[in-house]
Amino acid sequence: MKIKTMLRHPLAWVVLGVGAVAVAVALYLFQPWRLFTTVEVNEAPPVAAGSTQAPGTAGKGAQGSEGRADETKVLATGKFVSHEHDTSGTAKLLELADGSRVLRIEDLDTSDGPDLRVWLSDQPVKKGQAGWFNLDDGEHLELGELKGNKGDANYAVPADADLDALKSVTIWCRRFSVSFGAAALTA
Repeated sequence: MKIKTMLRHPLAWVVLGVGAVAVAVALYLFQPWRLFTTVEVNEAPPVAAGSTQAPGTAGKGAQGSEGRADETKVLATGKFVSHEHDTSGTAKLLELADGSRVLRIEDLDTSDGPDLRVWLSDQPVKKGQAGWFNLDDGEHLELGELKGNKGDANYAVPADADLDALKSVTIWCRRFSVSFGAAALTA
């Protein structure tokens, strides 16, 4: 009986309308269903453009079309540490035989989330909550949207990227400015 009486009042409709808008905005921003979704990607290791190297033989010295070894060099590697969400996997900075560079993330296992990006950063990787927010404090370079929260993926690194300065990689949630996980890249 009281509910019918309350719904007759115009203020009740305003409160219900504002509440509905607030719920819609919260759902858009937080996307809570993504805590239960998984996007798996399994890209093959990268090979140089124009290479005759067979997929899966990266770094094994297969002969290229010019008679030299199409060798993939590992410039730096690092293991992911967890920040905002449990994150594990390995990051490898590779240089292909044609001089192009690729960030390869292998065995990634993290949560799905809204607006996740892969960044190279000049900031040090800190463990725990201390590392959640620092990776955007200095210079960073976005390599693109996270292709999947599980598996192996390749991200092209621009030729003009200063890899002497960019020494860490992070899975960055752009919407909330927080790192899901990061890896320090060491030679």
